[in-house]
Amino acid sequence: MSPQAGPPSGAHETHAEARPGPTIMVIVGAGGDLAARKLFPALYNLSVDGWLPERFAAIGLDRGPMDDDAFRRHVREAVDRFSRRGRTEPARWDALAPAITRLRGDLSSPAGGRALADAIAALERLWRTPAQRVLYLATPPAAVEPIAAGLGTAGLADHARLVVEKPFGRGLDSARALTAAIGRVFTERQIFRIDHYLGKETVQNILALRFGNTLYEPVWNRRYIAHVQITVAETVGVEQRGAYYDQAGALRDMVQNHLLQILCLVAMEPPVSFDADEVRNKKTDVLRAVRRLTGDVAAAAVRGQYGPGTIDGAAVPGYRAEPGIAAESSTETFAALRLFVDNWRWQGVPFYLRTGKRLPVKATEALVQFQPAPHLPFPPATVEHWRPNQLIVRIQPNEGVMLRFQAKRPGPVMHLDTADMEFDYCRAFGGEPPEAYETLLLDVMWGDATLFMRADQIEASWSIVQPVLDAWRTAPPDGLPAYPAGTWGPQAVDALPQRDGHAWHMPSVAETARGS
Repeated sequence: MSPQAGPPSGAHETHAEARPGPTIMVIVGAGGDLAARKLFPALYNLSVDGWLPERFAAIGLDRGPMDDDAFRRHVREAVDRFSRRGRTEPARWDALAPAITRLRGDLSSPAGGRALADAIAALERLWRTPAQRVLYLATPPAAVEPIAAGLGTAGLADHARLVVEKPFGRGLDSARALTAAIGRVFTERQIFRIDHYLGKETVQNILALRFGNTLYEPVWNRRYIAHVQITVAETVGVEQRGAYYDQAGALRDMVQNHLLQILCLVAMEPPVSFDADEVRNKKTDVLRAVRRLTGDVAAAAVRGQYGPGTIDGAAVPGYRAEPGIAAESSTETFAALRLFVDNWRWQGVPFYLRTGKRLPVKATEALVQFQPAPHLPFPPATVEHWRPNQLIVRIQPNEGVMLRFQAKRPGPVMHLDTADMEFDYCRAFGGEPPEAYETLLLDVMWGDATLFMRADQIEASWSIVQPVLDAWRTAPPDGLPAYPAGTWGPQAVDALPQRDGHAWHMPSVAETARGS
């Protein structure tokens, strides 16, 4: 397989012409949902595109009984179902399949660690060269600490990179404890904490938009920007994640990681270079500058839980009727925050963050609303539909960027109306963008940590949401469910922007379908 013309967008200039060196990727929890839906399809697509190392092996580690052939059939079925390319091409699959093997074991036991160490050593003897070891923990959060300890006991931490999925802790104290526990085995530079949102093409395009163009950066500050909205709206409920979600909730599941990371990209200062630590330093600076919520948390944080309603014309149950959910659960499925970044660039500019399940449309976007024009010389009747300029970065679906501005309607008189100037990723560059996990897995193999969370970032993000978690724990919500499925959340959320003279932008089905 020869490399394609250029790597996925997470790849940096130093990697532009080279595949990673010999790599052994161990997927712990290989029989689980994450491996099936994301990891194996990503590896298949990297193989098709010519980005996997010439010497590559994927060892699927799990407790259940299954031989190599049965495991490969399981992996192929997962790729057929979940890959962005659809069903596997026989020749392409046959090129990857021999690299996939199955190992039964439990890394929290000495025997499991020894078996894995022996399997890795056998491959390195066959290849006659040491390999980079990527240890991917596709496991429940509670399993991370004992597995990391087991890897250390087996001597597998040397020359290894440890990949840990979110959530990283359940709060500030547990995140610190987990960092300390893993740190007894792995150095910080060996740890890759994944937030898959950072691998999405349009999330990375925020950096390109801001720092690759002279048009935006001069006005990217409090003088010209009135407010910023970050929205992650889902039409689905908890699906098969009820047991996990009921212990987490929207604030832990989405705000602490995904939404705050998008905020960092919107608000960060220009980096001197694209070095991993330089970029992450700038993002950490933003998190440290976010004003902590103290006092009346209810004035800046809103939660809700969906009840029965209608999505796309079909009746759906309320949260408490979903599988795995307690009948009296008070877990929030909707969370919104009003935050401020206390520095020179952003002082006084509100950032509104919201996320929820069973909302009317699926949409992930960052909206930047600019200040109104200082003076409108037009007669009032000609500006009936005037509104401030908006820049909308659409992360999903149909990735793209839209600039809303004022233009004259056709006709003999001056009459202003809103017009849209759009960039659509697929239309501009052709084809579907790579999945986030393709970019992130390749970056792990390269050892490029730019798109991964550092320990101080994790701690800073938890310190932002911890006061809200504490306030919500001591004052359980009243009146649940707070919003019918198919609506934009509890009515109380409207007050967050209204107190500053603003209003939420409501993505429409037509808007999110543009470019499709």
